[in-house]
Amino acid sequence: MKRISLLGSTGSIGTQTLEVIDCNEDMQVSALCANRNVTAIEAQIRRYRPAVACMMDAQAAQDLKVRVQDTNTRVLSGMDGFVEAATLPTVDTVLTAVVGVIGLIPTIAAIEAGKTIALANKETLVSGGCLVMPLAKKHQCPILPVDSEHSAIFQCLAGQQERPEKLIITASGGPFYGKSAAEISQVPPSSALRHPNWSMGAKITIDSATMMNKGFEVIEAAWLYDMPLENIDVVVHRESIVHSMVQFADNSVIAQLSTPDMKLPISYALTYPQRRPCKVEPLDFCALHTLSFQAPDHETFPCLNLAKKAANIGNTMPAVLNAANEELVYLYLQEKISFGDIAMQLRRIMELHTPIPSPALQDILDSDTWAREMVKKSF
Repeated sequence: MKRISLLGSTGSIGTQTLEVIDCNEDMQVSALCANRNVTAIEAQIRRYRPAVACMMDAQAAQDLKVRVQDTNTRVLSGMDGFVEAATLPTVDTVLTAVVGVIGLIPTIAAIEAGKTIALANKETLVSGGCLVMPLAKKHQCPILPVDSEHSAIFQCLAGQQERPEKLIITASGGPFYGKSAAEISQVPPSSALRHPNWSMGAKITIDSATMMNKGFEVIEAAWLYDMPLENIDVVVHRESIVHSMVQFADNSVIAQLSTPDMKLPISYALTYPQRRPCKVEPLDFCALHTLSFQAPDHETFPCLNLAKKAANIGNTMPAVLNAANEELVYLYLQEKISFGDIAMQLRRIMELHTPIPSPALQDILDSDTWAREMVKKSF
């Protein structure tokens, strides 16, 4: 029996993870963690009967405790609760699907406890890759990517004896592909949330619209596969059928293809090294007609280059980029800033930050706090 702690159980990845678990009789939910959606996690507790549930929000935790007092589930709260859920002695695998840098601390704790990490939380490696990857190597802790692009690379590399020459990450282009910077500078959140291919949470959908999501994936790929940034390319692939590619020394390219459905990379991470039946529609190649690839428009979507710049600077700069972006996206969703303001403000805050060399965890957390405060002072 594989026992799973699911951090971020009420979000898009979390709910799809539970669908995958439903299809595997040898998987059991040991812990469920969320932010403040009490109604959703109560229903999950009654279905999956985990030993532990945790809410990041203290008031939500108190509400949940009252609601599920007729069950045997122990209710925890805050970051300490997330860490306990991630390090339960009975847990084998921790799937980190929370949104934001809050995923960093419980992931580090889970690594130190020797758990297998199924990683869907981008911010963990974007902000703390310099800590997480050496720690995972030290504890011989597998980190299995859940992101569709990184899962694709992971699958392409399976069984390969040679290091790849290049990683090629595909991007859908988001809802504003083909538009100019002037055309999208004032678009409302309702337009940015209309992703053409994927069903995702609001924050990651906006990141897809700005292409910051792809910038984060470049940073993640550099850490996950120990690949120089200059050997990681991004190509726009509107169909979202090819999820990423790997190029080798002989210029042969291996690609992973499937219909755009997050249940496939979730399933692969939870069942690796096996492949099991998954409720994903098979590809109909005769219906595809074409698979197209274009270079990204860096002028219209400057966030991609801002992410690469932050990664090249390194140290605490990626943490600052991530934190500032998170705050700016939430301001945009509240219609307090424009779409064009996101990249403009990110550039300004990066210019104001003096990176801390060889950062410890507290340096990363302090830089994260600094960036958030800089955003809040501006609006």
